[in-house]
Amino acid sequence: MSSAELSSVAERAFTNPIGEGADPQVVSLGDRYLWCQSEGNVGVALWESPTLTSLGRKHVVWRAPATGPWSKQVWAPELIRLDGRWYIYVAASAGDNASHRAYVLAADSDDPIGPYTVHGPLRTADPADAGSADWAIDMTVLEQAGRRYAIWSGWPRPWDRVQHLYLAELASPTSITGPRLQLFSPSDYPWERIRNLPGASGLNEAPQVLQRGQRTFVVYSCGSALLPTYKLGLLELTGDDPLDIGCWRKYPEPVFESSGSTFGVGHDGFALSPDGSQWWHVYHAKVDRRRSFRRGIFVQPMRWRADGLPDFGTPVARGEPLVEPAGTVHNPSTEARHWAFADSAVALEDFDYYGHHQMVETGGEGLHLGVVPAEPVNDYRSGEKVVLRDGDYTDLELETAFRIVSGDRAVGALFRAMRPAVGYDAQQAYFAGVVPRRRRLLLAKTDGRSYVELAAEPIEIEPGAAVTLSVRARGPHLEARVDTSPASRSTPSPVPLAVVSAEDADRTAGSIGLRVVDTHAVFRTLAVTPPP
Repeated sequence: MSSAELSSVAERAFTNPIGEGADPQVVSLGDRYLWCQSEGNVGVALWESPTLTSLGRKHVVWRAPATGPWSKQVWAPELIRLDGRWYIYVAASAGDNASHRAYVLAADSDDPIGPYTVHGPLRTADPADAGSADWAIDMTVLEQAGRRYAIWSGWPRPWDRVQHLYLAELASPTSITGPRLQLFSPSDYPWERIRNLPGASGLNEAPQVLQRGQRTFVVYSCGSALLPTYKLGLLELTGDDPLDIGCWRKYPEPVFESSGSTFGVGHDGFALSPDGSQWWHVYHAKVDRRRSFRRGIFVQPMRWRADGLPDFGTPVARGEPLVEPAGTVHNPSTEARHWAFADSAVALEDFDYYGHHQMVETGGEGLHLGVVPAEPVNDYRSGEKVVLRDGDYTDLELETAFRIVSGDRAVGALFRAMRPAVGYDAQQAYFAGVVPRRRRLLLAKTDGRSYVELAAEPIEIEPGAAVTLSVRARGPHLEARVDTSPASRSTPSPVPLAVVSAEDADRTAGSIGLRVVDTHAVFRTLAVTPPP
């Protein structure tokens, strides 16, 4: 996208990754999108957003019991509406991977936010095994010619731990009937193998149904999600009976694989733009090339070729501006507003969060950013932040009150912020905050990839201090001031302890937000006032 194009559509651009996590699945429901995600590997969360370019507000709709066969390793939940009722297909275990089975959560009402009741495990073994359940993950549903089929990744036998794709007919949304069909071999082609070496085993998982017109495809992931070589392959149903292997075609080349900057791409999904005119591809990519499950969620447009095949293009680079999905509705916020984050019911409904899903909490004292999880799951720090959705402020006065719980790096506020994403400097914005380690109050700016300090003044901050940070922006003039008080003092001093100012004209308008850097802080309030 050229700079001229960006300047004309700046308010309609976004960047990736839009969230942290793996195995993204998104469902369009009226004027909102529901993102279905694992919650700390011990639950399922639905993130509710009016846009396809942010996750929005989190609702934990189901938590696993403390013990039992489905108490741990809750992976890859899939939200599906069948016969007017919501279901979530999910894999869970007793704590070891070998005990993974497929379960179904059925909503107790017509509300996708729950509550849900567990059914299963589903019968995923061969009939010769007395119809028992067998190892299974990544289950989803294919609807074809009035019948329904479960598709999943499984093992041939408990002692043969090579992941194949299987398909079987569903008698109901919570019951499998009949035999399972193995969809080809995970080692049909060298690029499907975990490593492209002679004798290396293959791995097929994460089947996703993609239908357009009269054609039905299954996109699947192969290789290993631990490695940067993870990629996508393609199957197509070419006949009438999904249980006949002769009715399936496997394409000989991968359809989506790593670029130089975005790698380990896989476990994808699909969605239409709000106006229904565009197809969008969602997937996860690795944070770095090391062997790990640390990933982020990406969204980018996809197309259809003249021969009817999907064209996923090349994985977009982190921070590359993309024009948002067609028909995205905006409700610009320009008025004075105030939030008290101790009110957990409404604390974050106006904001989008960018960071690891276990590092944000609401309730009690307020909004906790940078929380260190008790049982971390593939966690990584990324300059955790919340940004007001559709904030559009030029000149402003902003105030936030917070307390530093642990850590000694930056804590503060974003203003004139645009195009936020997951990452330390992944926003175009000004930042005002305190840095206890360096004993500084500072003003800085980020351009989406890098950080520049504009001005700083010395300040002393005691451990556990309550901090009130005030920001004033008038054209290019930026000013921040701070008052701190020990935790034992009930009221802050009316005299600011430090004031810092700078002149900079790079950012003229945008949203507001709160941000931490490798620090845990609890924010009590945030207020913004435009000039009269």
